[in-house]
Amino acid sequence: MDLRFTDEELAFRDEVRDFMRTKLPEKTRQKIIEGRHLDKDDYVTWQRILNAKGWAVPNWPVEWGGQDWSPVQQYIWLDEMQQAPAPSPLPFNVSMVGPVIAQFGDAAQKQKFLPRCANLDDWWCQGFSEPGAGSDLASLKTSAKRDGDHYIVNGQKTWTTLAQYADWIFCLVRTDPAAKKQSGISFLLIDMKAPGIIVRPIVTIDGGREVNEVFFDDVRVPVENLVGEENKGWDYAKFLLGNERTGIARVGMSKERIRRLKELAAMERDGDKPLIEDERFRAKLAAIEVELKALEMTQLRVVADARRNGDKPDPKSSILKIKGSEIQQAITELLLELVGPYALPYQREYLEDERWNEPPVGPEWAGALAPAYFNYRKVSIYGGSNEIQHNIVAKAILGF
Repeated sequence: MDLRFTDEELAFRDEVRDFMRTKLPEKTRQKIIEGRHLDKDDYVTWQRILNAKGWAVPNWPVEWGGQDWSPVQQYIWLDEMQQAPAPSPLPFNVSMVGPVIAQFGDAAQKQKFLPRCANLDDWWCQGFSEPGAGSDLASLKTSAKRDGDHYIVNGQKTWTTLAQYADWIFCLVRTDPAAKKQSGISFLLIDMKAPGIIVRPIVTIDGGREVNEVFFDDVRVPVENLVGEENKGWDYAKFLLGNERTGIARVGMSKERIRRLKELAAMERDGDKPLIEDERFRAKLAAIEVELKALEMTQLRVVADARRNGDKPDPKSSILKIKGSEIQQAITELLLELVGPYALPYQREYLEDERWNEPPVGPEWAGALAPAYFNYRKVSIYGGSNEIQHNIVAKAILGF
């Protein structure tokens, strides 16, 4: 298997790299490098820059703004964006609800939602997980009962990322409580401004407010907002989840984080020699780099298989999820070791770009590292927990 890029692919990589270098707002780039939170305007501004170029939704059908790119070009685009580093286009719009509407929505839904989705005129969030229905998503209980030209929705969703910004939410709801659990689920598009919706923030261990609870109390949703057929939502959800597999390894992002780690480790620490000169630290760093190179080769093999076999889901992508999340967590552990005793305090002003009321504790760059460590405990859970991915590997690849 030849994993080298062709001359045409190398030229495409140079084009993407130059675009990321020259078009990404420097303020946004620095926020990502320093580990500070991006605000809504950062995401919207960048996605609209990408959309003007025609690169916001390359995975969509061409008639709705997509690019006729090969799997290798898709990989290069994502890898260069992560290394820039630049925000990825909002995944709820680009990788989740957009492809579902493009594949299963009717003509009116496509016309109404897809252009606004690509340009981030509408911000979407995901209404899947519930208390008691996370990994076992098919056990969800949020109900949608038909009432003339509307569904009446009642229930609760949780871990709803960035719902505080959202204009719309795409939801899995139970429309046939008598059917077996996977068969009675539908896929609804719900306006977040509809009466009866309450969004309540969940403060995470790093002090952030990126996830929320969303409550539905007799929310009326027009039947025209049903995607596809009633009680076929489970099929659409599986299609949606299959779209995020190869990118979930975040190889480019880990490369950028290692560059940042080396840069910080080369600095003197309160008169002590730089940590990069410590043999034990270098050994840990080298071990992560070896793992990352192996992961990159594995991802390229998955991409090469997609080039030959089309876009059918590949169970080997579960390996990408497992190793990608483990490497991301290992990098945050080394960053925590790097910052030492200054990792202890949580400094909200640093993360959220507020004015300092008091001088920072320790070097200013240290403020984001402890919160990042705690936040990244989640990456082995979302997108299908690593335990579930191990089961997929055992069954689909090893035959157990």
